[in-house]
Amino acid sequence: MGNFQWFNDSDFWEQYAPIMFDEAHWAEVSYVADGIAHLGNFNLYNDEPSRPLLNTNPKALDLCCGIGRISGELARRGFAVTGIDITESYLRTAREDAAHENLPIEYINIDAREYKNPGYFNIAVNLYNSFGFFADPKDDLLLVRNVYESLDSGGCFMIETHGKEIAVRDFTDGEWFERAGFTVLTQYETLDSWSLMKNKWILIKDGKRVEKVFTQRLYSAAELRSLLLEAGFSAVEIFGDWNEAPYDINAVKLIVIGRKS
Repeated sequence: MGNFQWFNDSDFWEQYAPIMFDEAHWAEVSYVADGIAHLGNFNLYNDEPSRPLLNTNPKALDLCCGIGRISGELARRGFAVTGIDITESYLRTAREDAAHENLPIEYINIDAREYKNPGYFNIAVNLYNSFGFFADPKDDLLLVRNVYESLDSGGCFMIETHGKEIAVRDFTDGEWFERAGFTVLTQYETLDSWSLMKNKWILIKDGKRVEKVFTQRLYSAAELRSLLLEAGFSAVEIFGDWNEAPYDINAVKLIVIGRKS
């Protein structure tokens, strides 16, 4: 994985962190963690008699965990969490927060394509639209295969992303907004028959301007289902939000869950 790709740029992640992890995104943490536990069939508190109580401290892998937003919340709910991310400065923040609360989280600085721990985890998650950024689509399949191998039997892998159908429905070629004290300008362009979305984000604050251009591969629900099945998952479920809403014209996001038999 020696070729430099845009997501290896630590300056980008540090400069854009206030935009990505603003108050609204912190406010949704509990809702997302509830959805992960429910859709993963984890009855952690024995409050749903129809579902079996899982073993103590189920093992969770948080791929592209960032500053530990969801990793920390899962740990508070009883998961033993491993978080991996390519940005060391994010992990330093995550480790400090985990140490402060004495949470059982291991954070590892590694490219997500290179991590594998065969048969170890009960669940893996890749959240907050962080799937599809590799230049070669074969690397997406590699990542999913590594996750499959890292799951114990009965485990599941959840991908939360911006589905191609939603991208088409809500497409705009640009917008601007105020967030976390910044003026944010965005420009979007579709490439290769809606296979890719080119993004340009410009941040302006106190007379200083920072901009970044990057491209994300867009997956439809059917395409992600096929990818997970190709990687070995025996069943795939698709939802439009963490509350089990259907993935239809009103979907908020695309959540795809692969289950390992």
